[in-house]
Amino acid sequence: MKLILIGFMGSGKSTIADALSHKLAIEHHDLDQLIEKQSGFKIPAYFEQFGEAQFREFEHQTLIDALELDGIVSTGGGTPVQDANFDLLVQHPTPTVFLNATDETVLKRLLKDDVESRPLFQELGATGLIELKHARQPKYEQLADIIIDVNDKTPAQIVDEIVNQLNQYQLEH
Repeated sequence: MKLILIGFMGSGKSTIADALSHKLAIEHHDLDQLIEKQSGFKIPAYFEQFGEAQFREFEHQTLIDALELDGIVSTGGGTPVQDANFDLLVQHPTPTVFLNATDETVLKRLLKDDVESRPLFQELGATGLIELKHARQPKYEQLADIIIDVNDKTPAQIVDEIVNQLNQYQLEH
């Protein structure tokens, strides 16, 4: 089984992918972790050393490789909105699940996180981050085969909803 998880930062992609991989007994491939493992750099350090253009090329190649793997691929929040990645994901037959969170949910979760690990949050602040979320939303929706509202739900509830929606999706396709 293959599945792609997309969504804005703070939507729960990593948490949900881990829980879903356990429930379905399949592997989880976190794209950011794959990039860091293959490059030998943490993502902010890679950006600093090589620049965004080279990072996006590396990210795209890593996404191509990840989509060949069985299991769940969770992307970075910005991955699907890059033109080359968007085109790749649109054409790929693997079902794409968009974890949709409200602005309030995103901010609440990010403020609980270690903000140091979120350079974009530090750079843009809360208002800029929400503007970015709104700008990315249409692309997330265009890519989604399944949209899951993650607000006020436990990871277990979200996982169950994904499994139910995925079963329905597979019946229809």
